[in-house]
Order: sequence, then C-alpha cells, then structure tokens
Amino acid sequence: MTSEPEKIVAQVLIVEDEPEHADVMSEALRRPGHICTIVNGIESAAEELKHGSFDVIVTDLRMPESAGKHGVSADGGNAGMRVLDLARELQPDAETVMVTAHGDVPTARDAFKHGAFDFVEKPLDLVVFRSVVNRAAEQAVVRGETGELKDLVQHDGFEGIIAGSEVMRKILKTVKTVAASKLPVLITGESGTGKELIAKAVHENSPRIKKRFVTMNCAGQAESLLEDQLFGHVRGAFTGAEKDREGVFEYAHEGTVFLDEIGDMPIAMQAKLLRVLENGEVVRLGANDSKHVDVRFVSATNQDFTKMTADGSFRQDLFFRINGAHIHLPPLRDRREDIPRIVRHAIAQFSSELLANKPIPEISDAAMLRLTAFSWPGNVRQLLNVVENMVVMAIGDTEDGLPIRIDVRHIPYEVSQGEQDGMNEDSTQSGGSLAGTSLEQLEKRAIRETLKLTAGNREQTAKLLGIGERTLYRKLKEYGLR
Repeated sequence: MTSEPEKIVAQVLIVEDEPEHADVMSEALRRPGHICTIVNGIESAAEELKHGSFDVIVTDLRMPESAGKHGVSADGGNAGMRVLDLARELQPDAETVMVTAHGDVPTARDAFKHGAFDFVEKPLDLVVFRSVVNRAAEQAVVRGETGELKDLVQHDGFEGIIAGSEVMRKILKTVKTVAASKLPVLITGESGTGKELIAKAVHENSPRIKKRFVTMNCAGQAESLLEDQLFGHVRGAFTGAEKDREGVFEYAHEGTVFLDEIGDMPIAMQAKLLRVLENGEVVRLGANDSKHVDVRFVSATNQDFTKMTADGSFRQDLFFRINGAHIHLPPLRDRREDIPRIVRHAIAQFSSELLANKPIPEISDAAMLRLTAFSWPGNVRQLLNVVENMVVMAIGDTEDGLPIRIDVRHIPYEVSQGEQDGMNEDSTQSGGSLAGTSLEQLEKRAIRETLKLTAGNREQTAKLLGIGERTLYRKLKEYGLR
C-alpha cells in the first residue's frame, strides 16, 4: 500500500492591486492549505519581503505607478519586474510566479531573466494557477530541505552546530571571521546554549587547528587547585608534588585554551591570568623562572560582566583583555526555528546508537509542536536530554516489527505539563535587533509562522499564540492573511 505524498504548506505572498483578483487567487491557494498574505502594491510588498518569510511570491505584472521610502519607482508595465528583483534580493530562497494578461506574454517571458519560476496568463485557469504555485512551493521546499541537510551534516569546523536560523548563521559567519585572527574571544549566553561548541569551532577554523584544544572549567574549584591546573608545578612545590607537571597553558602551547565559566574565577587568579594574556608568561607553582607560551584564548560565561566589573568581582582590565571579540549565543526560546532541526538531528544521532541498521524513528507533528512551544530554560542541553529520553521510551513502547514513532505520550512530564510560552513575536523574529520593526509586522509574522507550524490549524495556532480563535480570525482578516 503506497503512502500519500506529504502535503506541502507554503507561505505565499500575493502582490495584486485588484482586490477581487487577489481574493480569487488566495482562495484557490488556501484550499490545498497554503497560507496567503495579500498586498496591493510595491511598497507594501517591499515591507512584507523585508520582514516576512515566504516560499512563493505571486505578483501581477502591471500595477499602478508607485514610489516611496524603499526607492521603488515603476510604471505599470514594470512593477511586477521590480517585485521580482526585490524578492531575489530580500527572499533569495523563495520562488516567484508572474501573473500577466495575454498581451503581456512576451514581456512576461523576460521575467525569467529576473528569476521567475513561471508565469500564468489572465484570465486565470485556477487549476493551472494552483498547479504552478504548487510546483513552485515544492521547489522552494526542496531547496530549503537541501539547505537544512547541509546544516545537519557535520561540516568542517562546525561539528554538532545546527544553524538554520538567521541569528545562528550570523554567529557562524562571525566565528569564521574572528577565527583567523589572534583576538581573544569571549562567548556569552545562558547555560546550555552551546558555548563550548562555538569555542571549538573558533579553534577548528583557525590556523591552530592541528594543535591542541584544551578546555578548563573555572567554576567550583579551590583557588590552589585551579592555579595548579592552569600553571602547573615543580617537584617539591607542595606535599605530594613528586615530579614536575606542566599546566594547561604549557600543554596547549601553539593551540587554544578555552576557559569556561571564567566569571567564577577567584579574583587573585584573575591577576595571574592577566599576566599570561599580556606577555605570554607562566610561572609554575614553586618555580622562580617564567616560561613563554603561545596560546589562543577563548572564554565563556553566563554571567553579566557589566555588573561584575562594577561591583569589583571581576577585574575590568582582564575583561578588556578577554573581550577581543564578543559572540553572544541567544537562548533557544529566541530561535525556535532551530528546534525542529535540532530534534531531528538528535533523533538520528541517538537512534543510530540504540538501533543498529534500523530506520530512523519518525516524530509526530503534535510532538514536534509541543517541543517547539516549550520555553526550554536549559536550552539546547535540556532539549537534547529530553529527545534522548523520548527515543528510549519510544523504542520500549513499540512492538517488534513495527516502525518506531515518537509521539506526545513520550514527552517527559516536566515538559508536557510545563510552561508553554508559545511562539511570540520576539521568538519568531529571524535574528537581529527588533528595533525599527513595527508591532504590526511582528504580530503578523508571529501569526504567519505559527500557522505554518500547525499546518494551518487555527485552533492550535490560537492556543500557541495565547489568543482566542475569534481574535485570531479578526487578525487574519485585518492583516490580509488567508
């Protein structure tokens, strides 16, 4: 028995100055499940392309002349081409479809030079129109899945890092940039966000890749023990020191030292660390002579150095030294679009360890939705632990010979009953500052992305957004969402 092909739900932007035509196109695409946003000109199209995220852009070729803050100016026969250019610039992964009258067909063929996927003649044959948009949506999804696959592959220098969201892609670009230099790197972020992975990526994208990458956690250690581990000792330096031992800095000579939780380092040790950073000299415990070391410094903390330098618990001069380049990792709740990627990657990883030569378990949409909506106070580390637990429970819950399927019942109690803070407008912003983004655009994006996550299910969408179904229906009409 053959299985039904998976239904593709696409985000579609319709640019059409005639409301009746726009409604007809929207209704034709809403039936197979696509989520449509309608705008009536280039200016509003530019706003949507700048702030939204679309799989397919459908645009009329001829629209009234318009101009404005985006520098858009077009005569009636050029407007659609300008939309194609904007789409190629602002939404390079989307496909574009041109709608044109019969007499404009020769001009519409020029649309291919502007990156159009296809064109459809007026008056519209809705079956043909739906077919073209469906094919464009499939092409966009295939491209997205190819990009996602590349994200999941353990590519050189970024092993274990899933970077589908715009904010994470920018971070990896920063890593590539600073890795080639000798700048000390400070990585900040909540516990569990993956600071050590980023530190390792800095090392593996640097000229020091063939040398050692040494990790040292500065938290919860007595000052004397921490000093011995960092600087080493000579024979007889203290009771039990029967032979010389090199410390972390000597051991990592010409490589990279990653000092995790550096904010917990005792104040006296901070002065000794500053000396290493300033002149590359280390003195073993019990020794008189210094030794020169060449190491790259990467450090991390989940603490607020602004407060710590103000109250004197962290030396300001040391902070300036370690903060050569600053990389901040956002919490998982602020990059929820990465959660499905991380979940699928983790399922594949854990199942390969537990299930030799067996298919990778599937996860239900309901379970993925629940995981995506959770707040994840422990960030990626907590998510990975939960997914591993779910894989184990699903394997034990499946009868022999049946495919393994992970469902809501396999989600641990503290997550399934925990706070589900939904996909609010902050968390659906694809990285970067929210400054200058209108509340209308934020709200519209939140609704659009949540609709896509729920495959158009309004009840689930309203629940995730924390609003009533009537309110959601009103906002759908208000924002031209179908």
